[in-house]
Amino acid sequence: MTARRVVVALVAALAVYFVLLGERAWWLLSSGRLVLVGLGVGVLILPFLGGYLVLRELQFGLATQRLARELEAEGGLPVDDLPRRPSGRPDRAAADARFAQRQAEVEASPDDWGAWFRLGIAYGDAGDTRRGRAAMRHAVRLHDAHGRANGSS
Repeated sequence: MTARRVVVALVAALAVYFVLLGERAWWLLSSGRLVLVGLGVGVLILPFLGGYLVLRELQFGLATQRLARELEAEGGLPVDDLPRRPSGRPDRAAADARFAQRQAEVEASPDDWGAWFRLGIAYGDAGDTRRGRAAMRHAVRLHDAHGRANGSS
């Protein structure tokens, strides 16, 4: 099953869950009892918060996918050639060496969105997902700003 199908299935399941939560919230809100109305408001907030978070993750995924395709077309997408442990994760020493290389690229060219994208991949290979996502977000911002500066998107 492709990642896209998994995402569609999970979003559909989440939508059903949100509808069920909305029905429960409506029942609680229409009860007329102050405590139940308060719970209903809380239950009603959850689907909106969840929907917002899912939307943000989908936007992030689509934006990074768009950048990966563009980098691949330019020949700038890094080859996944790191040695792997039996678990499938990259070898830590090799990932750290690649990370140092990618960090030097960013330091040499801090406005290059491609360098930031490759740094994000290197963070992920080194096991630092939080910083990897931050580097990817920065790459998206740089790419979008560069597109606006050139009059395109």
